[in-house]
Order: sequence, then structure tokens, then C-alpha cells
Amino acid sequence: MHDNPLRDLFLIDPEVAFLNHGSFGATPKPVFERYQEWQREFEHQPVEFLGRRFNTLMAEARAALGAYLNAPADSLVFIPNATMGMNIVAHSLPLEPWDEVVSTDHEYGAIDRMWRVICEDSGAVYKPVSIPLPVTTHADFVERLWSAVTPRTRIVSLSHITSQTALRFPVEEICRRAREAGIASIVDGAHAPGQIPVDLEAIGADYYTANAHKWMCAPKGAAFLHARPGMEERLKPLVISWDFAVLQPTGSRLLDVQQWTGTRDISAYLSVPAAIEFQRAHDWPAVRKRCRELLVAAREAVARITGMPQVCPDSRDWFEQMAVVELPRGTDRAATKRTLYDRFKVELPVESWNDRVFMRIAVQGYNTQSDIDRLVAGLRELIVPKA
Repeated sequence: MHDNPLRDLFLIDPEVAFLNHGSFGATPKPVFERYQEWQREFEHQPVEFLGRRFNTLMAEARAALGAYLNAPADSLVFIPNATMGMNIVAHSLPLEPWDEVVSTDHEYGAIDRMWRVICEDSGAVYKPVSIPLPVTTHADFVERLWSAVTPRTRIVSLSHITSQTALRFPVEEICRRAREAGIASIVDGAHAPGQIPVDLEAIGADYYTANAHKWMCAPKGAAFLHARPGMEERLKPLVISWDFAVLQPTGSRLLDVQQWTGTRDISAYLSVPAAIEFQRAHDWPAVRKRCRELLVAAREAVARITGMPQVCPDSRDWFEQMAVVELPRGTDRAATKRTLYDRFKVELPVESWNDRVFMRIAVQGYNTQSDIDRLVAGLRELIVPKA
């Protein structure tokens, strides 16, 4: 038994303490049901659905997303995931030998690899700036990152909330400085919308991409790419397909070039408004607050077991519903993760970063104190405290 009414509204296995919402998200039952309704409607008359209703249906879903993110609906295009969004932008911006891409050493592995490959192919220089842990202040972060910018810097690319270390970066100030310097700014917001309020106009990134299937709780395969007005002209499609400016013009170059890539199931995109409505109906600011309280207590409990320091201050500047805790050096990360799941049914990632081992705890609305208690009980048996 549990005292969390949201628990029963998710499809998550009740036998598992699921503290890994950050990896693939989880969809509430009402949103998943709406997703399946869209799929059935699609199959009922595929030609009507894609051939005649496509633009209208996508526009309605984008309107809800735009209102949620404070961005014009036509500055947003639906895509399957944030990795694709980053690739669309990265492959669109020309780089010449010795041009620089400034980033951090906290970036998602796929994006770090993407920049390494693109820079190797173009002769450009990829500069992932070291941001040591523990972090202190956002002001210190900004100065450390910006110290790597030179007259050859063409792109600044960074996460809004990192996957590796679960830290919230001050993207607003970095984007402001980049815009003043004439440098393209790209923000990987994979973990941000739904976990924290996201105001795209206030952030001011030239390009911002994020998943709706993580913290917004939409079905898998729902994400978006945003281009600041005027910046969409530089974007090229990864998949060259029909030009909607010829077939069914939308009036937006971003949409005409990027929206149609061939036949695919758009039901996850069309379910985004249902995910937004679900969170609105369940007072998501209050849910976030409760989740953060659980997470803060979990961080403290784990630190008492491990004897390891926290990687950041206990501040919303740095984290909201997801955080990492360091495990003692020498911890077998694979064995720890496997044992936590096999013996205690606790699902969460245990990964290495810069030769250190971290466990990432993500707390979503369906989690309860018992999930945290189970994690703590498991760690007491598994972790040898730092001497």
C-alpha cells in the first residue's frame, strides 16, 4: 500500500522502485490512452490522417506546446528525440578548419561523440571545458566556460540539465553572451521541460531541443526543436523529403523543410497536449516540490552511508528532481547497479564520469518515500564507506 494517488496513474511496475525517470521517462495512463486513440484513428483512415489532416493536427499540438514553452508555435517542429534535434543543428552550421565549438565535459555521450566526429571531419576544434565537481556558483560556471571562447569560436553548445551529472546550467547568461558575440548557441534541453519551467523566449538560445517524453511524460518518441526567429533559415533537414512549401505550405520555412520526413506514426506528437493537460490537472508545481523534498532527503541519506561530499549546493539553481551522488572510489558500478535491481528491485543508473562513480537518482510524481527507503537499505549493504 502507498499514500501517493499518482502512483496508480502510471504504468510503472509496482514491484520496482523506479528512480530512473531520467532515462526514458514514463507516461501516465490517461496520456497513454490518448496516444492509443490517436494510433487507432490513424489506422482507421491513414490517407485522411496523413494526407489531408497532417498540417492541422500538427499545428494544434504545436500550439499547446508553444504556449507551454512561451514560444511561437511555428518556431517549433516535432522530432523523435533531442539527439536528432542536436544533429539537425550541428549538421546545418558550417564549420571550417580551426573554427571552434565550445562545450563542457558534462555533455551527453552521444552529443559529445557527435561534435568530435563533426569537428574531425571539418577540421574544426572541439573544446569541452572542464567543469570540476563540486560546482559552486552559476557565476563561476559562466566565467569558466566563457574563458574558453576565442575569436575563432563559432558555436557554444551545452546542456540545460546534464544527463551525466544532473546539473542545471545557467544557459540564459551563456546564450546572452553568445548572441552579443555573434556566436551560435545550441542548448540540449533533453531533461528540462517538465522538470523545470522552460521559457524559450527568456532563455534566448538560437536553437533549443528537448524531449517531451521524459519529464513532460508524453509517449516515447515525442521531442521538439526550436529555432529563434530568423535562425531557422540556417537549418537543413537531415532527411531530404518533399518540400511542403510546394505540397502543403505552412508559411514557416522551419516546418516546410523539417516537418515531413516520410511516413511515420505522429501519434506521440499529437499526445503532447494531453501530457501538458495531465500535469496541469495534477498541480505539477506541487508535485515537483514534493519530488524535490524526497530527492534532497535521498541525497543526504546516501551521503551519510558513503561519506562522500555532494557535487553541488542544495539549491534549485543546480537541481530539481534529478541529482547524482558520488560513490566511493573503487565501487564496481556494474555490480552495484545489477545488485540493486536483482536483490532490491531498485532501478537507477550507476555510471562513471571522469574516473569517478556516480549514481543518478530521479524522482517523479509516482515515487514514494518507500522507494527512497529501499534504495538506502540496499546501499547500506553494498557500499563500503570512504575511509
